[in-house]
Amino acid sequence: MLSKLRIYFGYIILLISDLILLIFIFYISVIFRISIIPYIFKNLPQFKFELNQYFWIFPIFIIVFIYEGLYSKRLSFWDEIRLLIKAIFISFVIIIFTLFITKKGVEFSRILITTYSIILAIIFPIIRLSIKRMIYSLGIMTRRVLIIGSGEKAKKIIKAIESEKNLGYVIAGIIDDKKGKLLNYKIHPPINKIERYIKASQINDVIVAKEETSTCEIEKLINYIQHKAQNTIYIPDISGIAVSGTDIRYFFQEQTIAIEIKNNLSNPVTYLTKRTIDYILAIILFILIIPLILIIGIIIKLSDKGPAIYSHKRIGKNGKEFNCYKFRTMYIDADKRLKEILEKDPLKREEWQKYWKLKDDPRVTKIGKFLRKTSLDELPQIFNVLKGEMSLVGPRPYLPREWDYIKDESPIIHALPPGITGLWQVSGRNNNDYNYRITMDAWYVKNWNLWLDIVILIKTIKAVMKREGAC
Repeated sequence: MLSKLRIYFGYIILLISDLILLIFIFYISVIFRISIIPYIFKNLPQFKFELNQYFWIFPIFIIVFIYEGLYSKRLSFWDEIRLLIKAIFISFVIIIFTLFITKKGVEFSRILITTYSIILAIIFPIIRLSIKRMIYSLGIMTRRVLIIGSGEKAKKIIKAIESEKNLGYVIAGIIDDKKGKLLNYKIHPPINKIERYIKASQINDVIVAKEETSTCEIEKLINYIQHKAQNTIYIPDISGIAVSGTDIRYFFQEQTIAIEIKNNLSNPVTYLTKRTIDYILAIILFILIIPLILIIGIIIKLSDKGPAIYSHKRIGKNGKEFNCYKFRTMYIDADKRLKEILEKDPLKREEWQKYWKLKDDPRVTKIGKFLRKTSLDELPQIFNVLKGEMSLVGPRPYLPREWDYIKDESPIIHALPPGITGLWQVSGRNNNDYNYRITMDAWYVKNWNLWLDIVILIKTIKAVMKREGAC
């Protein structure tokens, strides 16, 4: 009971902080409307501000937040940002629609409401998530989790919970029928004493990640736990399938559930939107970076003989080859040097076979090392995007010689154009082994949506600025 009260108290604190934050950002928007917008747009209507006049809009945001489950759902960092932006947009539409049907539009500043919604979408999610982390750090609103299982599934769940702090889960313990340790946690046997553990440790949620157990036993276990804990989370014996946009379907008469997996690529409008965004952003980026491309090209030409930009055959959408552009970062006789290195150095040969890259590659020029470390060597790929051969975000552009390694996953990976950046780059980049990269590319395509592209672009900027995993 105390555990539930603690969580509900946390929700109340979060709701109050949301209301304060909504009002605070509204005042910022008012200042923006009075002091900045008139200098950008001339001949605007006269603006008079009274907070009492606009106070009715704040409950709309709170009601939409509640409806969207922002006080009850446990979401990952990026999923919560996406849901918050969605809720802000819905609230904006409701406010504008209310003004329209009540014919009160003239009495309110629609410029202010629009400005307010835009600023909210940018600032509110980040501040709110920071406040949530602060609430979690005080031990309020966190949920104590008991994990059943001691195999790989349980290990993955532990790592997922520890890496995703925004979920607010605290691992209270692990229970299984055998003693031992899993990562840094002691395993408490046996499972048939789970009710005692739930009561003694004030468990909120139980995660069933038990392996090598029959369906009948899992069914009995879940049914037994269901009314002992607030929530029961079951991890099924399946991985590698799409998870983004999946829905649960119920067949009540047969007492059966099914997972509906959507093909996001089948929607031509969504895919066309992705390509349109690619071209628009590529044109903007091209205008901004063309001076930098010219400067880097001149430096390469002055520091080393040979072309500044080179093209290399890569596998593109539907398995078709194309010429991928990059700044040259290696010596002209790089292939000859590589052959000699692999013949003489068994450690380098092993590293090459595992990663298809060398960490301290002697073939790379001095300017090439800088370009790779800052990822500037990939700037010419903007031409590939403009030609329609690549996307800003997508799977890795694989070399033709890598075909034997990727042919099984090729129908999935090459359903989209390769990208300048991708999921593999923001998941550790060159610190990941070769098979992991293939898995990441396949996962990206299976789960592709526009929001995932936005997240990857944001994380790429962060990775490049921190130079994470750059080779």
